Amino acid sequence: MIPDIFYVQRRIEEYPGTFTLHIKKKEAHPRLSFQPGQFNMLYAFGAGEVPISMSGSVYNTSVYIHTIRTLGQVTQALEQLREGDQLGVRGPFGKGWPVGKTAGKTVLLIAGGLGLAPLRPLVYSLLDKNSAATDVRLFYGAKSQPEMLYSVELKHWEQQLTLQTSVDMATPGWQSNVGAVTHLLTATKIDPENSIAFICGPEIMMRFAIQELIKKNLPRASIYLSMERNMKCAIGHCGHCQWGPAFICKDGPVFCYQEIYPWFHRQEV
Repeated sequence: MIPDIFYVQRRIEEYPGTFTLHIKKKEAHPRLSFQPGQFNMLYAFGAGEVPISMSGSVYNTSVYIHTIRTLGQVTQALEQLREGDQLGVRGPFGKGWPVGKTAGKTVLLIAGGLGLAPLRPLVYSLLDKNSAATDVRLFYGAKSQPEMLYSVELKHWEQQLTLQTSVDMATPGWQSNVGAVTHLLTATKIDPENSIAFICGPEIMMRFAIQELIKKNLPRASIYLSMERNMKCAIGHCGHCQWGPAFICKDGPVFCYQEIYPWFHRQEV
């Protein structure tokens, strides 16, 4: 599958080592589409290709938006891109968040660090006037306040949903919670028959979040998580991302916990 050529329309420095690219197709006025939770393969010429989740709105059909953390050779090359520079794009790929299952539900969004980026398109959809969700609650944890994504949007979202934030390390002026984001769930009342949870972040955080939700009797079938790891080809051919019987790039990256719990806690898988 040959990448399409895109160019950087806008670049935003979120905080050192993490940035957001707004990328636009070279063709005239193409209509871009994706589902919340899907990902693209971004190709940096001369460096390689890397899977990056969508972090924009499905209602913005003119650009793809990706928030990226610099971790290796490819993301270092992407970090050097500036407005007007070109990159290759394959996608979108994968299975996204089941937005249709949020109708009439209390929606619990649990994000750790960069995990807010793949959940951001879902937030846009849930806050849309056509959303049938009855209550949206966002629990967001980061290392520190300066490393919180989308700070302006968080203030805006706070007017439309229930937002709780926490940091691992408090900085001067921080007046909210300190500690793991999963601790916020402990004091949260949940109606297990009328709630659905979406989780994205470091795997250790997701494991503890699931434990808290299970303690509150939320059914496994009502818990979804994004398993973004080891993806290479994006079409299930290379086998690099095989996880139990599933291929994360094709069968995920979003999975229902009911479907994966037998091997989610298994070591070496």
